[in-house]
Amino acid sequence: MVEVRLRAVRVDLQSNTPVLLLQETDGEGRTLPIFIGTPEAASIAYALQGVTMPRPMTHDLMRDVLVSLDVEIERVVITELHNTTYYAELQLRRGDQVTVVSSRPSDAVAVAVRTGSPLYVSDELMDAEGILLAPDEGEEEPVEEPPAEELIGQFQEFLKGIKPEDFAT
Repeated sequence: MVEVRLRAVRVDLQSNTPVLLLQETDGEGRTLPIFIGTPEAASIAYALQGVTMPRPMTHDLMRDVLVSLDVEIERVVITELHNTTYYAELQLRRGDQVTVVSSRPSDAVAVAVRTGSPLYVSDELMDAEGILLAPDEGEEEPVEEPPAEELIGQFQEFLKGIKPEDFAT
């Protein structure tokens, strides 16, 4: 299994459909994109932003039921893809008893975000469907800074070539 983090919930501009981006925490940084429904995307976004509703939403209710029954989500696993449909499972623990419950990935992730449960993708699925994405605008890849002397030299060259008319509007 490959441990992943929820990189983002975005909207695909071509199809105008929400998509989950699950990125592996180690290794190459592959991402598994999963198209989901708008209500599930909103639910995940609310949880990530810490928005609380006056009454519990479905995924909040699920979390509350699990907590009241003293059930812990050990992990969420995105297991497979069949005919463009992804499958997931919640691996639940209550004491020594482990139960696996089938789920849609969007619902599983929505509950995992609320409970702080770890997310995984099966090795086979990540190998088959994982892609490498460019960094987000806000994310910067580490860039090696040139030495200060080099920067000063570049700035001095810039100043030599500048003319007052370069600033005219």
